[in-house]
Amino acid sequence: MKKRFLRDLEVSSIGFGCMGFSHGYGSGPDRNESIKLIRQAYDLGCTFFDTAEVYGHGSNEELVGESLKPIRNNVKLATKFTIQKDSAVTSKESTLQQIRTHVEASLKRLGTDYIDLYYQHRVNKDIPVEEVAFSMGELIKEGKIRAWGQSQSTEEEIRRAHAVTPLTAIQSEYSIMERMFEKDVIPACEELGIGFVPFSPLASGFLSGKIEEDTKYEGDDVRRVITRFDRDNIVANQPLLDLIKRFAESKGATLAQISLAWMLHKKDFIVPIPGSRKLERIQENLGAADVELTEDEFNQIEKELENVQIFGNRTDEDIAKLKDMND
Repeated sequence: MKKRFLRDLEVSSIGFGCMGFSHGYGSGPDRNESIKLIRQAYDLGCTFFDTAEVYGHGSNEELVGESLKPIRNNVKLATKFTIQKDSAVTSKESTLQQIRTHVEASLKRLGTDYIDLYYQHRVNKDIPVEEVAFSMGELIKEGKIRAWGQSQSTEEEIRRAHAVTPLTAIQSEYSIMERMFEKDVIPACEELGIGFVPFSPLASGFLSGKIEEDTKYEGDDVRRVITRFDRDNIVANQPLLDLIKRFAESKGATLAQISLAWMLHKKDFIVPIPGSRKLERIQENLGAADVELTEDEFNQIEKELENVQIFGNRTDEDIAKLKDMND
């Protein structure tokens, strides 16, 4: 597996998003099978694993921690904390106190004494990002975390936080279907030397080309509320899949691999974290690191994408509503 850098943090060029084992995509494999799959991802060359305290109400961190325990020093482990809007944070000191509570709980669940990359999981607009950045700097000094990042933040929030304690990575939704962060956030990351970590790089599986029009999603499956999975939008977005399929066939690759290869070609500081719960899909996703687009192929994809309209999207608000329904 090729390597990349998120600022000073060396990781595999494709990481592994572990959320789906506990949260967000309906029922998954049992615990033993999940542990086996995470370790198989490592055997295939993945050294960058992502989780969060909210996934499965902490159970995902416990699962990832147990899975990676035998190889902890060989991997980079990322997790996230959330400061809710109604939290009693009124000062820089109380911000640090609350974040320290979160990190200590995550360290315990993960079974480790440090976190390689610690994200603020969505930016709480009621707390100045400078206070969060200060707190992260303190945790770095204490050795509890090695680096920090933000999720779904704006260019302004990135610049303000980075000026206090340099950011290592921004994790936000990004795929060939969702490119809003190309306008300002990704250029800002390039300017400031910050890595960019796309979640849902395969648009929650849509870009696999395996989504059926009549597929039903149940429980906490986020695809229940992501409008690109509406029947009409699945049909309307077929031209995008047709475009990707042509390039996949010419490269002897899959649609998912071309979607990831496109992203890897775009910038060398982009490290996607696709998730899967089947070994063949994990092999496929990680295998995208070996699919290299030529400059001409990449430019042709970009040119053709200009004429492709995308129907449907996902919003944090919709996902939050689904979470409330399932809690």
